[in-house]
Amino acid sequence: MAEQEESARHRHVDERANAYAAGRRRRALVVVLGALAVTATAVALVVVVVARDDAGGRVGEYNGALAPAVRQPDGSIAMARPGVTGPVLELYEDFQCPACLALEERQGGTLKELAAQGRAKVVYRPFQLFQQDPLMSNSRRAANAALCAPADRWVRFHDALYANQPAEGEIGFTNPELIKLGAQVGVTGPEFADCVTGQRMMEAVDRSSAQAGRAGVNSTPYLALDGRKAGDDLLGSPDALREAVAAARPDAPAPHGGNAPGNAATR
Repeated sequence: MAEQEESARHRHVDERANAYAAGRRRRALVVVLGALAVTATAVALVVVVVARDDAGGRVGEYNGALAPAVRQPDGSIAMARPGVTGPVLELYEDFQCPACLALEERQGGTLKELAAQGRAKVVYRPFQLFQQDPLMSNSRRAANAALCAPADRWVRFHDALYANQPAEGEIGFTNPELIKLGAQVGVTGPEFADCVTGQRMMEAVDRSSAQAGRAGVNSTPYLALDGRKAGDDLLGSPDALREAVAAARPDAPAPHGGNAPGNAATR
């Protein structure tokens, strides 16, 4: 029975990967982010969100040890082994975004693996994607809670948020729910609860959203390798992502041929 379940699980993962690579997605949601003002600078961002199919899947499936995580001055979380500064994988994400969840299900474990093995530095950059309620408020509450969570428990809280993503169009990620999710991964105490209920990190959420616009984030899911947007091949294939990271290491041999400007791709 165990072997049959494992075989079925692998078939399910392969089917999801094939569907992703072939672009067989059920629906698309176009979201326009309004002007985001930071130090009197307005950033307009148009985002096309491709929703995941209904096949389900496990969020960020990975059972190994995690690399240490630290919060950076801009609020993002960097996960890397000591001394590892690159290659840098930057993930811009909204915990309410179905396409971000689909990428997490496919590549979340790979990102954790690359960081744990010292092969890359992974930077998580949550931001607010949506402008219409209830999606917008769900997004903002989740991003605020993520900024409230301590770095040493942040990745587990990140995974719990995706595992409990509200259905599209439903009100979710309420403050009591977020506090409960935190407790489930060891984020407890009045400081976290007060930060969540008081929405104390909302200004930081606005800054991170504006920063995403300045970085050129124009679609989700959005993954960058050393500042260059990853193409669909890297988003859809763990092996392709591993190869691209290996090629980006300083001691890697020069790739044959050229890549399209501004995009990270496999050799």
